[in-house]
Amino acid sequence: MTSSHPSSPTKGVRTVPARTPCRVSRTPGRWAGVLLVGCMVLVGCQRPAAQPEAEAAPSTRAASERETVTRPVSIAIPAAGVEARVVPVGLQPDRTMEVPEVDRAGWYELGPRPGEAGPAVIVGHVDSRSGPAVFFRLGELRSGDRIMVGQDGGAARSFLVERVERRAKEALPVERIWNQTRQPVLRLITCGGSFDRTSGHYRDNIIVYARSDS
Repeated sequence: MTSSHPSSPTKGVRTVPARTPCRVSRTPGRWAGVLLVGCMVLVGCQRPAAQPEAEAAPSTRAASERETVTRPVSIAIPAAGVEARVVPVGLQPDRTMEVPEVDRAGWYELGPRPGEAGPAVIVGHVDSRSGPAVFFRLGELRSGDRIMVGQDGGAARSFLVERVERRAKEALPVERIWNQTRQPVLRLITCGGSFDRTSGHYRDNIIVYARSDS
């Protein structure tokens, strides 16, 4: 990884024939037992080698956090033209990630809520057969760009982009995404790079790392 901004995920994008949920794998993070390792887009995702066994997720969050941080319901990113509804996503019985509609983002509800301590993860499609999807321009973000996450019945939470990373799917940096921190941080994930017609996968992931602005 470098600190430089990667090229836009729109380069080399192909339309694809069908939707397949992304695979997940166990991670070393303490907030959740699984993490998507592919992308939320209309292709199947590669499954990398198994990660170390995760620690058990806490059964409850601090009462003070629960009083002030509610579930996310919307996301707005002016620099990327994003204004979308956020819905919770979890795991299906086969342990694949649930997939939101192409015009919505999905908050991984087994992890922290945006604004709680730890890394909150929001995923979204990059495109569909009909054209660009919710996170189509995610790779255009730069350090300092603002992300606003609306809460259910509460004030929106503001985050500032720290860096944007593009990595091959087989090298998804789970340790950086699920880093051990008590600060409220946010990660946005989608597909990027070119589309491999042979495998039926996008080759890369785009990951946005952001910190709380409060």
